[in-house]
Amino acid sequence: MLFKIDAETSTRPAGRIRQKNESIILRAAEIEFASSGYKGASMNDIAQRAGLPKANIHYYFKNKLGLYMAVISDIIALWDSTLNAITPEDDPGEVLSRYIARKVCFSVENPLASRIFAAELVNGAPNMKEYFREDYAQWFRGRTDVFGAWVSQGKIDPEVTPEHLIFLLWSSTQHYADFAVQIKAALGKDELDEQDYLNATATLTHIILKGCGISR
Repeated sequence: MLFKIDAETSTRPAGRIRQKNESIILRAAEIEFASSGYKGASMNDIAQRAGLPKANIHYYFKNKLGLYMAVISDIIALWDSTLNAITPEDDPGEVLSRYIARKVCFSVENPLASRIFAAELVNGAPNMKEYFREDYAQWFRGRTDVFGAWVSQGKIDPEVTPEHLIFLLWSSTQHYADFAVQIKAALGKDELDEQDYLNATATLTHIILKGCGISR
């Protein structure tokens, strides 16, 4: 051998190439699933949209369902990360304000994935049966336990039910991605601008904090 290949160095290009290709495939899949639905989308169409051979798609994602779940998992991971680390010792005003701002931001940055998730749920979540199992219920109970602790500590008004507060947070923030067409039509705009999202964030934050009895 004329030279020795450093193992770590030699894997870096492959790692970068893999990340790049997976990102291209996921973005193409988002567009295809959002426009055609799960049943209407095909791996061939996704490959053409990604500008990659179909064999490459199957190299990174075994089948259409695996690719579909990867698209949905990406947005769920982003959403869940906003509440994963909360504790009873946290200030709910800060937590809720940060959550609302980030969720509205996700609606701007990941609207297609949010709509794919919404369409899946509207259709009874046929491809997400495994996701909505005990692990999901445990995660949700962990969040409601923290919200319940805030109620017990007097940080949130006792009339507020933790479960339904979380449902309100989900629906109000995701509305700006899932029903963007309706919002744009109501406002008479072709596209929403930054100020629209800032106004949405400020309004939701004010109403939700005030409804929880939280002073800022």
